[in-house]
Amino acid sequence: MAIWVQEDKGIFHLQSTGMSYVIGLVNGYPAHLYWGGRLREGSNLDGLLLPVAHGSLDRLPQEYPQYGTGDFRVPAYQAKLEDGTRVTELRYSGYRVTEGKPELAGLPSVYVESPEEADTLELILKDDYAKLTVTLRYTVYKKRNVIARSVEFTNDGPAALQLQRALSATVDFPAADMDMIYLSGAWSREAQITRRRLEQGNSAIQSRRGMSSHQHNPFAALAKSGADENQGEVFGFSLVYSGNFEAEAEVDPFKTTRFTIGLNSFDFSWQLEPGGHFQTPEAVMVYSGQGIGEMSRTYHHLYRTRLCRGQYRDKERPILVNNWEATYFDFNTDKLEAIAAEGAKLGIELFVLDDGWFGKRDADNSSLGDWVEDLRKLPGGLSDLAQRVNGHGLKFGLWVEPEMISPDSDLYRSHPDWCLHVPGRHRTEIRWQLVLDYTREEVREYIFESLSRVFSSVPVTYIKWDMNRCLTEIGSAQLPAERQEETAHRYVLGLYDLLERLTTAFPHILFESCCSGGGRFDPGMLYYMPQTWTSDDTDAVERLKIQYGTSLVYPVSAMGAHVSAVPNHQVGRFTPLCFRGDVAMSGNFGYELDLTKFTPEEKELAKAQVANYKEIRSLVQQGNLYRLESPFEGNDTAWMFVSDDQREALVYYFRVLAVPHPPRRMLLLSGLNPDFDYRIEDSGEVYGGDCLMQAGLLLPELQRDFVSGCYRLKAEQ
Repeated sequence: MAIWVQEDKGIFHLQSTGMSYVIGLVNGYPAHLYWGGRLREGSNLDGLLLPVAHGSLDRLPQEYPQYGTGDFRVPAYQAKLEDGTRVTELRYSGYRVTEGKPELAGLPSVYVESPEEADTLELILKDDYAKLTVTLRYTVYKKRNVIARSVEFTNDGPAALQLQRALSATVDFPAADMDMIYLSGAWSREAQITRRRLEQGNSAIQSRRGMSSHQHNPFAALAKSGADENQGEVFGFSLVYSGNFEAEAEVDPFKTTRFTIGLNSFDFSWQLEPGGHFQTPEAVMVYSGQGIGEMSRTYHHLYRTRLCRGQYRDKERPILVNNWEATYFDFNTDKLEAIAAEGAKLGIELFVLDDGWFGKRDADNSSLGDWVEDLRKLPGGLSDLAQRVNGHGLKFGLWVEPEMISPDSDLYRSHPDWCLHVPGRHRTEIRWQLVLDYTREEVREYIFESLSRVFSSVPVTYIKWDMNRCLTEIGSAQLPAERQEETAHRYVLGLYDLLERLTTAFPHILFESCCSGGGRFDPGMLYYMPQTWTSDDTDAVERLKIQYGTSLVYPVSAMGAHVSAVPNHQVGRFTPLCFRGDVAMSGNFGYELDLTKFTPEEKELAKAQVANYKEIRSLVQQGNLYRLESPFEGNDTAWMFVSDDQREALVYYFRVLAVPHPPRRMLLLSGLNPDFDYRIEDSGEVYGGDCLMQAGLLLPELQRDFVSGCYRLKAEQ
């Protein structure tokens, strides 16, 4: 077992190969005693209880702190009772330890493939006056430094109560000498790494937009002072959820830190009827004793193999060409076929038709909800186009935006109440569109049937699922007044319900999530769709930061990365095709431009890129990523991919701007076996792994802007 219980002392010890997490009972309250490097199962842990045994609740490091009973720090939950009071007091009632990991009803979560992978502890807390039972669930993976946490509320009383706050995890750290690291940004510049020192007070990130958002990702880490990529303690928190969230670090006057993460309590409540249950989303917590890089690789492997599902989880992803930046809305069947035909000559494997194929969609101001092909543009329909594309040896993919409705659509004219709205209030249009009310079963059923007709009648093997606006007027015509604040969460639950149905019904389709780029790049979506369009910004220089930042928590196999035309459509920058290709080949590779406009020289280079990526993509998509130099810290960026057996490695190096009379540069590699000798493929030179990691790899002089280099290393037999 990975969970050791000392019932006489009230101590619960969760243990993996490199981590321990210890809980102790103090006056009936579960208290957080330790999280860090592995402690032996026979260790005497009594001493961990002494510093808190006689403290007040305001000093007690609680596992799930409550409001109103003397702890004035951030609470984990709050409930309003029938009499209007908001004070509850949960006390320990019992525990259960089971092998494996239970599923969460209606919610995505990490999983196990065999019960032996993990053990689960459930701490049962009760408030006898409120008739409220709260179950704290902890799953520890035996061979991963991972704990998955969630909470279930049960109303055991005769009257309804209202949850006003219901977070997924709380950890009280005994010190505050840490930095908070998180991903911030906006549309087209997602995943910008922010690192700031914790000081007394509160440091918080959140989304109130109805989606996880471009502005903040539902992830944060606390790094001990001085921790970097390769050394120091780091504690990661990632929420498996796609809607409003909050994550907060609070430092009190005694220099202790409380970290909380879960559903955003802003504009949230949940009416819990007698006998009713409420399940929070899952928080995935990762411990690293060897820096940020080890934390990232733990998340990468877990999310790639125990969050993503389906036929494509472990498969190499296809190289695609998408017509969006090539044609936008202005296309016909012949034009699209011409792009596919050029793609076939280059070795590309998949053609994706983006927006504009349905209704009367000549711009982004109409037809969302009318999922029927436009025969003006496609006289033979989607099936004819798909057959032509297939005839060139490419598979066929399609873009959809099924969560939206255009006021100028047949669907809206028939069902104007099917959007999120508040009666009598203005309906805010963003991009000339409104949001369908996915809390309503009939709305989800319509979308399921509409898409199923397309997916069943057209040989589609790839779907790009987009969402191009946040939620406003968050209300549902079918929810009673006391449940209106449930709308945002019920929307996400409805989305998950629909995605579960569609991915089950069409397992052969590779689904890619998109939300104006990376606006919903979160673990919740990865559970249904194993990859995400990382950003609408396809500029290679900007993508260095975006892809580097995204890799803090998400695997490379989840990141869509395309070569686009120059001047770039987002920033107007000119970069060489080789540079653009090397950046894009560091993700799920593709092109998003008009291949018919390539020069003969560009076609030859693109053909070589495609052939090269086919050789390296298993290593890129499923290897271990090591970040070497950060684009957030200078002019240069470098990262590398290493196979599990350390016999193969791929190094990418990028310099944005030329440097006059540059110094001699040695790039320190990581992740190699120090006892292996490695041959560099192009030069034939052989170096020891220890030399490459401690002395470095000599880089050539680079005398142009926007230059890149790629080095393939293979261990000598």
